[in-house]
Amino acid sequence: MNTTQSVYPALLSALQASSPEEKCRQTALIFSGFSDGLFDNRPSEKPLDFREAGRPAKPELVPSRAVRARKMNTPEGYAAMLHAICHIEFNAINLALDAAYRFRNLPTAFTGDWIRIAKEEAYHFQLMRGRLQAYGFDYGDFEAHNHLWDMAYKTAFDPLLRMALVPRVLEARGLDVTPAIRAKVAQKGDLATCDVLDIIYRDEIGHVKTGNRWYQYLCAERGLEPTALFRNLVARYDLFIFRGYVNIEAREQAGFSRFELDMLEDFEQSLKAGV
Repeated sequence: MNTTQSVYPALLSALQASSPEEKCRQTALIFSGFSDGLFDNRPSEKPLDFREAGRPAKPELVPSRAVRARKMNTPEGYAAMLHAICHIEFNAINLALDAAYRFRNLPTAFTGDWIRIAKEEAYHFQLMRGRLQAYGFDYGDFEAHNHLWDMAYKTAFDPLLRMALVPRVLEARGLDVTPAIRAKVAQKGDLATCDVLDIIYRDEIGHVKTGNRWYQYLCAERGLEPTALFRNLVARYDLFIFRGYVNIEAREQAGFSRFELDMLEDFEQSLKAGV
């Protein structure tokens, strides 16, 4: 007799939780339950189609261009930078939960990977929120944009598309920008935040690597050539692969081949030149 429960109702509950504390609590319980064999990923009913995941009333969401730029040399500006990272990590919890919840009829390892990543993103959020609170602010005190979740919604119909455009594009950009942010934080002497950024950076390499692995798996399953498909998807969705510094070493650790990176860099240059 099978005594396990389907994980999908629990994932939906965590996704819809608006309180950050409750979302993190439920995510931790799902991870423990799935790891201990209390949950399984037997497909049941189809996933719900919802436009927004659960989030608190604050921060106020505005278009990305409407997020006010603040100088890091002011207390408010520095806190706004920490808040932006905090918001990315909160969105990343929902992104990982959604991947586990939405994409069914995939191996158990796929569901387990994204539950684990959701748990790690919740840990990142809690750590960064702690650093924000140490400066007298809290999550929700500054406006933010919804770019990450918008891409989750655009890719909700196909796991291959999600793996291609969220881990391999949006999350991979985090590998490029984190070292420069860490350098600015270190210059300020905020070593506690440097430690948090080091944890995030280490784990995000693994998250992008997981996305790369499942992208390759889904391409092989459908008989598609991964590199050419990725280039076509990037063009179709009008996404920037590289913008400024490119962390080649971290991207290679995360599963990008050097050939693929060279090809995409050429592609990016041709887009900028209007070729």
